[in-house]
Amino acid sequence: LKVTGGLTNEPLARLVIRHSSRCRPWMRGHGVHFQPPLSGALHVARTNAFFMGGGKALVNAYYRSAERLGVQVHYDAPVDAIELDGGRFVAARVARTDADGTVRHERFEARSCVLAAGGFESNIPWMREAWGRNADGEWPVDNFLIRGTRYNMGTVLKFMLDAGADSIGDPTQAHCVAIDARAPLYDGGICTRIDCVSLGVVVNRNAERFYDEGEDFWPKRYAIWGRLVALQPGQIGYSIIDAKAVGRFMPPVFPGTTAGTLPELARKLGLDEAVFVRTVERFNAACRVGTFDHTALDDCRTEGLTPPKTHWARPIDVPPFTAYPVRPGVTFTYLGLKTDERASVFFGGQRSPNLFVAGEMMAGNVLGKGYTAGVGMSIGTAFGRIAGTQAAGVALGAGASAFETSMKGAHDVLA
Repeated sequence: LKVTGGLTNEPLARLVIRHSSRCRPWMRGHGVHFQPPLSGALHVARTNAFFMGGGKALVNAYYRSAERLGVQVHYDAPVDAIELDGGRFVAARVARTDADGTVRHERFEARSCVLAAGGFESNIPWMREAWGRNADGEWPVDNFLIRGTRYNMGTVLKFMLDAGADSIGDPTQAHCVAIDARAPLYDGGICTRIDCVSLGVVVNRNAERFYDEGEDFWPKRYAIWGRLVALQPGQIGYSIIDAKAVGRFMPPVFPGTTAGTLPELARKLGLDEAVFVRTVERFNAACRVGTFDHTALDDCRTEGLTPPKTHWARPIDVPPFTAYPVRPGVTFTYLGLKTDERASVFFGGQRSPNLFVAGEMMAGNVLGKGYTAGVGMSIGTAFGRIAGTQAAGVALGAGASAFETSMKGAHDVLA
């Protein structure tokens, strides 16, 4: 409730929490391995589990398990349309492109279907339309970077919305992280994330601070900083630290800009030297340093400063000084299909009898805004299992009994 500002379906959020607490045996049963967290990984060792080999290893484990169970996977087969009869799923339509450029259309009928085709973060024109121009006449999306694949175009999501499926979420809300401005447009991944925000200050291109860098633990705030930067002039910011912060965060892939003095750092960044120095000096003067503890909501704060820094506020006064340029990095969007505890798709408030949704396509039911570390994977795992169990039940004629099974002892069901 805190990280979303109340913009969540609380029963569904609690459902995700319950399912996430018992999913690991099921995941291990499908070949997923876990590892201890890396040092500096957002202080989430107590709350988060880490996949050995990362997300690709996780997906590969599921593919291997699916193949052993007899599941057929069609590659290079993008779904471009869903055939519906009212709110009932009839078939999925696929457009395959042959080596010679010929497009072949195929139709796959089924008794039930799970939609899990992702958001639209890679669809720059759609993102541009959603965000529009700002007061300065800029198109903010032109300066966004996409942290993952270039293929999440939201094709199926858009088709379903146009077909009248009930929607949820703001198209401008997303898991949006402050990442290194030098990252590639696509596929930069986690190594481009800048994790030192709470250890220093962040300024915009006017050399001014614009938000509380120590508002809460970094796992609860790292995914709002991309949106905060998106609202700044030029959609650019600079995370500023001194030597005291070095070694306390996961180092990014690109080296920072360093300088022996604050004026020199401002010149290297192309910022107004006088304004930058004044911003940092005012911050330093406002610091009320208590007992610094980056693993707790400590008593190091500012006083009489706007915006404040609520925790981990220490003067930036030990050279060398380092800056990392940051831009908005979009991981996934929150606009999606409205659903319920059965992962059903709805049309005009009526539940589809055989069409279900999981993953990013329904994450906005839980995440109206904000984020906390790991919840996206938890949503995908919980609702993927629920949707899969429901779809299998419908296909086998089990109907609602499949839902009851998925709600009790879900860790025993290899669906």
